Amino acid sequence: MHKSFTADPTGAVDVFLYTSAAFKGLENDPFPSARATAKALGFTAAAGQVAMIPGEGGTLGKVLFGLGKGKDALAVAALSGKLPKGSYSIAENGGLPFEQIAAGWADGAYRFDRYLKDKAKPPQLVIPEDEDADALSREADACALVRDLVNTPAQDMGPQHVEGAIAEIAGKFGAKLTTIVGDDLLKENYPMVHAVGRAATYAPRFMELEWGDPTNTRIALVGKGVTFDSGGLDLKPGSGMRIMKKDMGGSAHVIALAQLIMSANLPVHLKLYVPSVENAVAGDSFRPGDVLTSRKGLTVEIDNTDAEGRLILADALTRACEEKPDVLIDFATLTGAARVALGQELAPYYTDDEAMAEAIQAGSEVSGDPVWRMPLWDPYLADLQSPIADLVNSGGRFAGSITAGLFLKQFVDAPSWTHLDVWAWRLGKYGRPEGAAACGLRAIWKTLQNRYSA
Repeated sequence: MHKSFTADPTGAVDVFLYTSAAFKGLENDPFPSARATAKALGFTAAAGQVAMIPGEGGTLGKVLFGLGKGKDALAVAALSGKLPKGSYSIAENGGLPFEQIAAGWADGAYRFDRYLKDKAKPPQLVIPEDEDADALSREADACALVRDLVNTPAQDMGPQHVEGAIAEIAGKFGAKLTTIVGDDLLKENYPMVHAVGRAATYAPRFMELEWGDPTNTRIALVGKGVTFDSGGLDLKPGSGMRIMKKDMGGSAHVIALAQLIMSANLPVHLKLYVPSVENAVAGDSFRPGDVLTSRKGLTVEIDNTDAEGRLILADALTRACEEKPDVLIDFATLTGAARVALGQELAPYYTDDEAMAEAIQAGSEVSGDPVWRMPLWDPYLADLQSPIADLVNSGGRFAGSITAGLFLKQFVDAPSWTHLDVWAWRLGKYGRPEGAAACGLRAIWKTLQNRYSA
């Protein structure tokens, strides 16, 4: 079971979740003197408010927590992020499905302690007998895997370590893993992966994992694995480079999604494709003005070496489409423009498949994992025209997330393709730990579950 969950209710502290309206309208105390105690503590069930009620002998007796208007499905993260170690049982759910409570709880209880002397001891949520503890744990473990991978500094998360993470899940679930490294990328026709990663100390590589019955629906996952993005010769400023260890967040998401698919034994044929590089600066760095030939044969003029993720994804998407997938999904920490448009909480996604868009929206609502559909506005393809090549790799100042999606679209030949431009990061909110975050992972997982579960 996930480390912030427990099946043992013995000695658990009761937790009461309320929206502001529900708490204001209470006619009876949920426990003795609840309303009087709340009034004395100034508790009104506003979003993120916590009232810890003492028990006998100085112990913690009860916990009240405010959901505000009840619009945030993962609001419970603000509670578990503040509670001391111990076990807790939900006595009043505030209208939230338990699946969302558990997801929020695990989110807030997470700590990245790899480099800390004192390891985290999270508060544990009691999972009732009528809930699917295994399924809840698998999802919590997958989200924690994303965060662990992304939070790890580039010194310990280079392309070879991304390969190691994929090899670990391949071994665990009996999947086949093929890796192409260094100059072999040129021999095997991954020229843009090679060009972006060739200047780094650790060789670039391309990983391809295969699992499941080939006669089942073919699912292809592609993830951007830039383990550190200096910007290349178009060097980022120090402030822009500070958290660029997270630029492999797309690969972290698809690795975790692949783990969910395999651990749930979803009846699909899975292919996972991860190009992994470090965008470093050296004498053989690729340059602004260079023209690269992609695996697909399209040529790309380099306008900005800091728009490197779409280059390695182009080769990976081309490779994925050669296997004729029924469904193709990619995750990438691709643009800052996506954050300007939608902020840190909403994960934008792009697709021309109306049925998939509807399914993703339903998956988002059930899971409580927020996503938002963005347009693949074809007229903006004009911004990617080059006078000397088939494409230019940067679309300019406006609609940057859309033009990045349109760039990728030129390398896709599949009946259903969805692109998620995620941040894989979160600044502090409600007491959730700042740092790596799973964005859109559970929404897509719920979508695939709803579609393909036996």
